[in-house]
Amino acid sequence: MHRLRVRYGECDPQGVVFNANYLLYADVAFTEYWRAAVGPWQDMVDRGFDAVVAHATLRFRASAAYDDELDLAVRARDLGETSLTTAIAVERGGALLVEMELRHVCIDVAGKAKAPWPQWIREALAPTIAPEGPG
Repeated sequence: MHRLRVRYGECDPQGVVFNANYLLYADVAFTEYWRAAVGPWQDMVDRGFDAVVAHATLRFRASAAYDDELDLAVRARDLGETSLTTAIAVERGGALLVEMELRHVCIDVAGKAKAPWPQWIREALAPTIAPEGPG
């Protein structure tokens, strides 16, 4: 779970969080999930691998506004040969605002081509994978 507070500049003229900012929020939450499970992102890059978003879906249920505190829960659902799918729920006070799904793909830094997850990353992520289903 990662908590953040909506900043004024993240809101649109209607006074709610501009939709694209939810992807920024997802990136922050995913990076913190990664840090807890695998370690600092740069360690992976220094070892010749990176991960890029290949697919993202968002389902908006309610809006957030300036100064709201949001909780982002990351649940890794599927660790494939080259990809990782995560679900991210954005909540305010326990109320679901946005459901997101991200699929990251592992790449080789040198060639910028899709690559299998290295074993050390697979071993670090494996305990964090939850079965598909609600929540």
